[in-house]
Amino acid sequence: MQEPSIAGLAARLEARDLSATELCQHYLGRIEALNGSLNCVVTATPDQALAAAAASDQRRASGQTLSILDGIPILHKDLFCTRGVLTSCGSKMLANFVAPYDATVVSRLHAAGVVMLGKTNMDEFAMGSSNEHSHFGAVRNPWDLSRVAGGSSGGSAAAVAAGLAPIATGTDTGGSIRQPASFCGLTGLKPTYGRVSRYGMVAFASSLDQAGLFAPAAADLVNGLGVMSGMDPLDSTSADVAVEDYAAALGQSVRGLRVGLVREHFGSGLNNEVEARVRAVAQLLEQLGATILDVSLAESELTVPVYYVIALAEASANLSRFDGVRYGYRSKDPETLEDLYERSRSEGFGDEVKRRIMLGTYALSAGYYDAYYGKAQQLRRLMVEDFQRVFTEVDVILAPTAPEPAFELGALVDDPVKMYLSDVYTCPVNLAGLPAINIPAGLASGGLPIGVQFIGSHFSEAKLLGVADAIQRASDWHRARPECATGVAP
Repeated sequence: MQEPSIAGLAARLEARDLSATELCQHYLGRIEALNGSLNCVVTATPDQALAAAAASDQRRASGQTLSILDGIPILHKDLFCTRGVLTSCGSKMLANFVAPYDATVVSRLHAAGVVMLGKTNMDEFAMGSSNEHSHFGAVRNPWDLSRVAGGSSGGSAAAVAAGLAPIATGTDTGGSIRQPASFCGLTGLKPTYGRVSRYGMVAFASSLDQAGLFAPAAADLVNGLGVMSGMDPLDSTSADVAVEDYAAALGQSVRGLRVGLVREHFGSGLNNEVEARVRAVAQLLEQLGATILDVSLAESELTVPVYYVIALAEASANLSRFDGVRYGYRSKDPETLEDLYERSRSEGFGDEVKRRIMLGTYALSAGYYDAYYGKAQQLRRLMVEDFQRVFTEVDVILAPTAPEPAFELGALVDDPVKMYLSDVYTCPVNLAGLPAINIPAGLASGGLPIGVQFIGSHFSEAKLLGVADAIQRASDWHRARPECATGVAP
């Protein structure tokens, strides 16, 4: 039996065929049974979850008008602050930090009645493409435990793919929702920058980070995205733009849709099976009445260096607050204030985070700022203009999400440059602040999922969800599940 949809679970709750408490118990049982092998949940909150589920059952029994999400379980990536619950960011630096407030994403979903099951593992401070850079150990891909789940939101992706929750939050700085979604066979949405509040979301790179969601299908994302989206007075970067009715995007035709294939995406470095799946999705769209057009993004070759200069510079600034003084990890018995700073940061941060802080600090240092960070920002502007030009020719762009299916654990840990290149198709979206969605597009010959992404113009989330839904109504690629997730419907 396939994992049930959000709409299916909501219908069963409404019909009293299933209680929120029973649903919560089912997923808590899945976490207890499978998390030992997957390592995708770092903090389970069973008492809090069961109390929230009981409150949902009470509201339903009293005849209140409820959100479709009321009683639906969720897992949150462990960089969203959750009041009274550990928020570790996958780091020793914050391994004992209990947030005193909720992130806006968390509070809005809570107000809609969702039931938080716990917090998911992640690359430390969201820095990584494999979820191997966590203080709590690597996350394993439920399709093959010898493979990575992707990063940095690999814990959320692995949990949903394995049936530990029907939906989970993630964040995307350079592909950290879309790439794990591709590796784990899920639908993962990265909204427009500013569409969802970043308040209470521990920052990696402030001009790139954006919160989003994982679920099996596009139809499962629409209600959660609608709740999360919108202007937040607590976040000056949130956009004062009306929130669309995302559910209305479902069931639409793609006839007449102009879909762009970027010629620069199909050069060396792209796995043959990934390219074949991209072209298979394009062929399906043509059968559904869309038009496929060849387009060019001339600045594509500059994407990775520009992204990493900007992201690491911002990370260096953001992580300077972790000094062993105010909160987080503090070294024992420092001899001087300087010793406190040096030892707390050396002991509290992992190798990948320290590598990125050093590179980012170098890019911002006197004599190098103009040559690196200033130049990268100029090139970023050219990339934004490049996308704007392409979106006068097409409605959406169809692209690979990752150059290859999930790679083996440990394969790239000692080759950070090759690891960074795995973001080549995803990070342009973040640099331009655009929305994008990964959808499953079939399996590789070895049985691992392959995803493709659709990229849209600013605030076109409804259009992307509609395209993804149309493909998922016409195919069954998104229905494939790893063996551990079969037969798990409550």
